[in-house]
Amino acid sequence: METYHHLCDDHYINLTLNTALTLPSHRETLIHFFERIQRSFPGMKNFYARDRSEIVLEEDKVESSYRWLTLEPRRLSAGHVNPESVETALQFHRLILEVAPYHLSLSPLDCEAIDLLFGFDFTYQGNHNQLVADALGVPLAFERSLEIPSAQVVHYEPSITLAFDRDCRLQCRISVETRTNDYHVRTQEYPEEQVSVYVTCRYYGCLAGQNGFVQTLDLLAKTGRAVIDQYVIESILQPLAKAITLR
Repeated sequence: METYHHLCDDHYINLTLNTALTLPSHRETLIHFFERIQRSFPGMKNFYARDRSEIVLEEDKVESSYRWLTLEPRRLSAGHVNPESVETALQFHRLILEVAPYHLSLSPLDCEAIDLLFGFDFTYQGNHNQLVADALGVPLAFERSLEIPSAQVVHYEPSITLAFDRDCRLQCRISVETRTNDYHVRTQEYPEEQVSVYVTCRYYGCLAGQNGFVQTLDLLAKTGRAVIDQYVIESILQPLAKAITLR
């Protein structure tokens, strides 16, 4: 089974569906939807409302691997942290997209955008921005700026977005998020935090076909896995892991 366990400290695969219209908010409708998901994943037993506008169903986070699902007025989100395999996480997301149209009156016409995010976290105690610059490098035009005497990097979060069709409806964003701020650099006191690499595949607009949600999920998964396997692992994940080990 394909897995990314060996590449980072934690990884996760998140699904986000943004709708053009407000999702149903009737109590009975919502209960039936979450109960249907729980029947397939009995470990998801923590059910609560957050800020009255977000409903959450999740597994215990004390385990290294867990699932979560949230529903907001115009957004449906779900994630699987440290799944046993990529396919295990995708099965969870497929079920949600198969069930949601019936319970929440979702239509492919109502899709504003659907995202599939592959996240990779590296725990590191130090200047995240300097680490990323050293491990991944900077654009050629900025290389000499790193040689300025006494200069140190306080913000560096490289990203690029690619489109895979003429209409730019299928896109993939590769980005790095650091959690070091000016205070940490000034005091030289660095908490143990995560450097995150995100590969976010997005499809914009209404979907085609009766089974459009699941078909689009499979398209996003195929796109994301190809980008990760052919580029991100060798060019981003492995250099970051090596740089952290050497420090």
